[in-house]
Amino acid sequence: MIYKKMGKITLSIIKPDAVKNGYTGPILFHIMKKKFKIIALKMTSISKTLAIKFYEKHKKNSYFESLVKFMSSGPIISIILEKENAVKDFRMLIGDKNPINAKKGTIRKLYANSLKENAIHGSDSNENVFREYPFYFSKKEIFLNF
Repeated sequence: MIYKKMGKITLSIIKPDAVKNGYTGPILFHIMKKKFKIIALKMTSISKTLAIKFYEKHKKNSYFESLVKFMSSGPIISIILEKENAVKDFRMLIGDKNPINAKKGTIRKLYANSLKENAIHGSDSNENVFREYPFYFSKKEIFLNF
């Protein structure tokens, strides 16, 4: 069952800027090179309504409206990844939210345009993985791969 995967999976989203700029392949290569197993992957677009619900915890921040507009501006790639310590290891792989502060070799240092257009999302906690993945994947899609 998926609840037994606590600590072993994470959700990633390749954001509209990275998809538009043709970075999907190189980003996936970095992810696989670090021994993450792709459990589920799909290209989709999200509505403003879904983006509002997904980013609800940021609602009081000044950047909320621009974040919603950006995330609903074009196709995204949503991915469920598996690896021991998935969340922690993936957060290290993607780097700081601001690409200026990201370490050399991280996905955001290599492919992000700015703090706003920072190429990729990664769940920030094991608990948030289980809150976030149902926005992009049905249980049927997930259970087929576990």
